[in-house]
Amino acid sequence: MHLRMVAPCLFGLEKPVADELKEMGASAVAPENGRVFFEGDESMLIRANIRSRFAERIGIVVGEFAATTFTELFDGVKALPWEDYIPKEGAFPVKGWSLRSTLFSVPDCQAIVQKAIAARLGAVYGVDWLPESGALHAVSVSLLKDRALLTIDASGEGLHKRGYRRNANDAPLKETLAAAMVKLARVYEDTTLYDPFCGSGTILIEAALIARNIAPGLRRAFAAERFAFLPEALWRQERGSAMHEIRRDVPFCAVGSDIDPACVALTLENAKKAGVDDCITASVGDVADFAPAGERGLIVTNPPYGERMLDASQAERLYELLGRAVPRQRGWRAAVITPSEEFERLFGRPADKRRKLYNGNKPCQVYFFFR
Repeated sequence: MHLRMVAPCLFGLEKPVADELKEMGASAVAPENGRVFFEGDESMLIRANIRSRFAERIGIVVGEFAATTFTELFDGVKALPWEDYIPKEGAFPVKGWSLRSTLFSVPDCQAIVQKAIAARLGAVYGVDWLPESGALHAVSVSLLKDRALLTIDASGEGLHKRGYRRNANDAPLKETLAAAMVKLARVYEDTTLYDPFCGSGTILIEAALIARNIAPGLRRAFAAERFAFLPEALWRQERGSAMHEIRRDVPFCAVGSDIDPACVALTLENAKKAGVDDCITASVGDVADFAPAGERGLIVTNPPYGERMLDASQAERLYELLGRAVPRQRGWRAAVITPSEEFERLFGRPADKRRKLYNGNKPCQVYFFFR
């Protein structure tokens, strides 16, 4: 079956998502603001779920059409081939959003979409009532500039939930964002990576997964595993292929520290759950004492900032201490994410490169230092 799919993502991560989908073998990869469309077969759908490091979820695009009236929305939804994806007993709850569209009442749109799907499936299966007692096929209707996009969620829980971080500290960095920072900072198989504000260990763990080529979704389940049109054998095949490509023998290592002993314990616990505890160490330490040694290394970190865990003056002091600690010699690189517009001044030098990303709903900059 040929499928059109979509991978929603954090703003700023469209290119990393598009690049990784191309590497997986996706076709017709088309980035837009906050999402990337792509095409492929059933194996591609499974592969994207298991291997994507940067996407928030994977959806199957059932159809797209113009809709400015409820009648157009109902007729357009009913005309789509829902029976290709949803069996007679399948559940299909509907959620949605509307932006700059004539149809702005989301609850009304959701109700109409669900009614139209039921009408289509009832006619195809020859029944007056659908039990919806089977596998969940969560439908999403998005209305953007009077165009309706209908998708079925194939992921279930967001893809940032890898399965290793059931517990987190007070200010966790989303796994997808941490992975993107690490990738953009260029982590290699022989990299030694440091995070002096390791929190729950997300940056360290995502770096280890990338360096060892461990697919982030290997330790979790997906909604699409219960879809009747996706054979279990395909899931076994894709998981087996991802397992075969893991590189356990690389010399990568990651070193974390945090002033909070509970964060250090959490980092070590999460690293063990992720299966990378053999290459990650963490200890209690103040950034004032942070002194990475050696001819080369990489520092990737998400320091606390005024609106998050400290007041502004405390956060600024941490930036100054971090700037003094990062080695200013060839072979050392750093990537720091923060919303502070004064970061470079406080850090003590201008960034060689910067990139705007969003940590939740907060716009941030990732500052890169590599010269």
